[in-house]
Amino acid sequence: MRHTPRGMYFEEMEEGLEVVSPGRTITETDVVLFAGLSGDYNQLHTDAEFARGTIFGQRIAHGLLGLSIASGLAGRLGFIEGTAIAFMGLDWKFKAPVLIGDTISLTARVARRREVRRLGGGIVVFQVALKNQRGETVQEGEWTILVRSRAAGETT
Repeated sequence: MRHTPRGMYFEEMEEGLEVVSPGRTITETDVVLFAGLSGDYNQLHTDAEFARGTIFGQRIAHGLLGLSIASGLAGRLGFIEGTAIAFMGLDWKFKAPVLIGDTISLTARVARRREVRRLGGGIVVFQVALKNQRGETVQEGEWTILVRSRAAGETT
């Protein structure tokens, strides 16, 4: 049985193309599970009394939890499902805290692209922003992904 990718091929990813995810609310459970999974029990995330005395005034979600959820939100959109060959790197900034109860969404825009035939597609650089329910950018940066070309997809 042959798999037909749901995602977009390299040739379809024109500079300026933009996709926006649905929202996802950050819960207490998300923070607790991420602390357990990552081993990061920093008091800023796990101790309400400690966090009350910080500049945030309350516990905040792990920055890497926000980045992980951003990856999941991109996956929900399906635009690279079955066509992404490799996640090659990222340059990421944590701009503002993600609070328990915030609803975050992702915007990804094709910033640059370069065909690399020997790798079966091309390198696409996405400008990515993670925003809260108030439209504030809480995290942002660039993701570099190797994306399969249509011709390479038809030969596999």
